[in-house]
Amino acid sequence: MARFSGRVVIVTGAANGIGAATVRRFLGEGARVVGVDLDDVGLAAVFDGAGTDGMAVAGDCTDPAVLGRAYMQAVDRFGPIDVLFNNVGQSARERAGPFHASEEGTWRFVMEVSLMTTLRMTRLVLPEMRSRGTGRIINMSSDGAFAGDAGIVDYAAAKMGVIGFTRALARENAGLGITVNAVAPGAIATRAHDRLTPEVVDRIKAQTPAGFVGEPEDVAGVVAFLASDDARYVTGQTLLIDGGRWMI
Repeated sequence: MARFSGRVVIVTGAANGIGAATVRRFLGEGARVVGVDLDDVGLAAVFDGAGTDGMAVAGDCTDPAVLGRAYMQAVDRFGPIDVLFNNVGQSARERAGPFHASEEGTWRFVMEVSLMTTLRMTRLVLPEMRSRGTGRIINMSSDGAFAGDAGIVDYAAAKMGVIGFTRALARENAGLGITVNAVAPGAIATRAHDRLTPEVVDRIKAQTPAGFVGEPEDVAGVVAFLASDDARYVTGQTLLIDGGRWMI
């Protein structure tokens, strides 16, 4: 399939896991893809073999200057952006814990990487999308925002913020040929998931009706759908990709 032939895509957090799988999915369907990530080694591996259709921009996505540089380089090389996948984000990881014992510095980091990067990157691409009357924006949320998992209060707050942003932005731009949607994965086999103990993984599987942990490609396929013409009448929605753990 080449349903994205000639289209330009930006993916943040592109070096590993869901971001890397999505880059490969778009490249495989004919898109020209720009990936942004702090992990320059992983980023180079993802774009190895992409040739002239891919461009890697190494840098910290929480730095507005890095996002601005990535946007300008993408436009200079490929032209206007057709699809933005705001993928970058993370929980507090080893600093996660009950909210009463948490620190504001940790909250701010989680908000920066999981919410503010989405606002900043979207602000860069949106004016041109509005002037052209076309565009697809897909934001990364989490089913943890719906389930309210203990120990990730800051992350759940940031990811629910992404959903509110998605809905309001979709309403502002629906009449201009621009769709804005979110994906909310559950347990996905990424590097962060590799840090979990077997007991935790077994508990997650038991809580998931499908009975298994998803792969990054499961999310990449949904992102590709939302970016495609097949989803032209879908906007302001959040699709949960979690094996049925949280059902709307």
